[in-house]
Amino acid sequence: MRMISAADVQQALDFPSLVERLRQAFKADIQVPLRHHHTLARATEPDATLLLMPAWDGENHVGVKMVTVTPGNADRGLPAVMGIYVLMDGKTGQPLALVDGPMLTLRRTAAASALAADYLAAKDTEKMLMVGTGALAPHLIEAHAAVRPIRQVTLWGRNPEKARKLAQSLSRDGLLVEAAEDLEAAVKQAQLISCATLSTTPLVKGDWLQPGQHLDLVGAFTPQMREADDAAVAKASGALRLADIRADLHQLTRQTTPPKDYGAALTLFKSAGTALEDLAAAQLAVARNSTTG
Repeated sequence: MRMISAADVQQALDFPSLVERLRQAFKADIQVPLRHHHTLARATEPDATLLLMPAWDGENHVGVKMVTVTPGNADRGLPAVMGIYVLMDGKTGQPLALVDGPMLTLRRTAAASALAADYLAAKDTEKMLMVGTGALAPHLIEAHAAVRPIRQVTLWGRNPEKARKLAQSLSRDGLLVEAAEDLEAAVKQAQLISCATLSTTPLVKGDWLQPGQHLDLVGAFTPQMREADDAAVAKASGALRLADIRADLHQLTRQTTPPKDYGAALTLFKSAGTALEDLAAAQLAVARNSTTG
């Protein structure tokens, strides 16, 4: 059985390729049962979460990701997300590979947001705001820059010094990354706003948003977490009702909704994560590492 490390996953999953892989996966008939979501109680820190996420592609492959999300790891200098992905032969059930779970999650999550932005963000988007300084932030910046001509990124985090250090490490030729302390001003100046935090209080306010912007909400994955307020969602969709959701990635990639240029509108994508993304990313990572030891 092949072992694929975090470095191998990152090298294999370049964003142009991974975004297209996810586009094709959302068009395909991949089976994705409801994920298992279990709370792991903690006495002296925020509760952790155990996620079990299976998916299968006919008789081609079966995959399961086992992940823990531990907010308290931030104080220990460890990633909040840890886990492993098991890829199996879809016909025999034979295990084929163990894939590093955190890096797979980082790459596929960022690629899913970039795929949504490829449909929803203005074609000439050059200015991005990254809200959050965690492990996902560099990948989201890289992924969005793979589908839009991002040239300038503003980075905001609750810890200004951490934001400054991360911004400095990410700046390179053709991409200026600078830290900001005023979140409201940064939101108002950005064309694309991506949030990847575990915040339980809204960070992005609807009053700050305007047509032509795209809001990418990635981090919140429980009812207690909030990255934007009600006004932000209502301003983008018109209301907070299920019927007002215009499309999901299945519909966007399959073009079951009327083709539309969303560049002049205020658009919002809520990333929830799906085992389909993990399976597609793991298949690509394993295929590209098939000739290595």
